[in-house]
Amino acid sequence: MRQLCKGNVALVKGAILAGCRGYYGYPITPASEIAEAAALYFPQVGGTFLQAESETAAINMVYGAAATGLRVMSGSSGPGLSLMQEGISYLAGAELPCVIVDVMRGGPGLGNIAPEQSDYFAMVKGGGHGNYRNLVLAPASVQEMADLTILAFELADKYRNPAIVLADGFVGQMMEPLDLEYREIPQPEKPWAVKGTHETRGNLISSIFLETDELEDHERKMEAKYLRAQALEPRYEMSHTEDAEILLVGYGIVARILHSAVESLRKQGVQAGLFRPITLWPYPSKALAEAAANVERVLVVELSNGQMVEDVRLALNGKVPVEFYGRGGGNVPSVKELQEQVLSRMPATV
Repeated sequence: MRQLCKGNVALVKGAILAGCRGYYGYPITPASEIAEAAALYFPQVGGTFLQAESETAAINMVYGAAATGLRVMSGSSGPGLSLMQEGISYLAGAELPCVIVDVMRGGPGLGNIAPEQSDYFAMVKGGGHGNYRNLVLAPASVQEMADLTILAFELADKYRNPAIVLADGFVGQMMEPLDLEYREIPQPEKPWAVKGTHETRGNLISSIFLETDELEDHERKMEAKYLRAQALEPRYEMSHTEDAEILLVGYGIVARILHSAVESLRKQGVQAGLFRPITLWPYPSKALAEAAANVERVLVVELSNGQMVEDVRLALNGKVPVEFYGRGGGNVPSVKELQEQVLSRMPATV
């Protein structure tokens, strides 16, 4: 069924199709429509919506629901995610799958309510304490807000780990056609879950290991699944990379603008290509290195002072010059602006 839908609402519809039946959160611009849509739709499918008194309370409710094996989620924006970081670390340490949405706004501090991409470090590098990683997906359209949320639940269960849907405010707030098809999405058995039955009475979901060797063994176990995810789960899109002289790299709304810039530059005779990471962790480093193997330079564009650019530089390991262009405060570069940035970096003969 095709419908005109806002990104934040599409995300909730995707979650319900994925079998999510629990939402615990607190409204915050530009993510408030997620809570509004969850309050409307979750009760209609027998699910639970609860507006917590704070983001800290919400993430701990997610912990409790996830411990029962329920597919559960929460959503917020930067200031709210900051309050959730301890709980996310607890969820990762207890190996409890869940999905958390961050619709990014300007920061640090209260910043403003305009879109940015300044939460990359907090979500991709893990803003909480300890040895853990988040699985992080970056949608660039309303359709992907639904599709990648479904994928996020699948990955969360597969690796028993929090999965983050990291969207900038533009993608959350924009309206586009959304195609949804109802289908049964199978969910894995969860013998570890606490169900209140005699068989599961002995299950204890905790992230505390008082013996040093036990904690080290647990961390090694987590490390092994993260290595497995790094091998199996990187996702990306690229275009015009076969003959590119300059490779443009961006995610979310920026990738869409870069795509238009690449098409326009090609008409001007500039051999530009585009690489868009869909998983920000695990980062598609190998694919990026292959796409950039024969280019003269790489230009990373972000709505920040430069965060993902560090992962691009690590992936390319000094083999290709990596340059950066960023906008902040909610300002978004135009196609013309990005064309000018590219042309200023090309040889004078172009």
